Amino acid sequence: MDDRANGRVGGGVGGADEVVRWAAFGCVLVPVVLLACGSPLGGAIAATGGLALVTAVCHVLLRHCERTAARSAVDRVGPHRGRHGRTGAGAHRGGHRRR
Repeated sequence: MDDRANGRVGGGVGGADEVVRWAAFGCVLVPVVLLACGSPLGGAIAATGGLALVTAVCHVLLRHCERTAARSAVDRVGPHRGRHGRTGAGAHRGGHRRR
């Protein structure tokens, strides 16, 4: 099920964690493939370092975006309106009227 449908922002399945896991998998897989195809060891090590750096920067940026989205979602929610969620005494129910 989609996290956005549940009102959750980031985290869990489909969030930054999953993206970073796939990127880490790529960081391991790419040098193996490069070496298997006959690329020099130095090139594979350089590719690994570059991919790891990009992955780390993306991880930091994704976390920042998730935190910003979570903060803005909290800001959109109005203030707590009391025990039963009404705006005031008798609001929308006729209430008590003074004569």
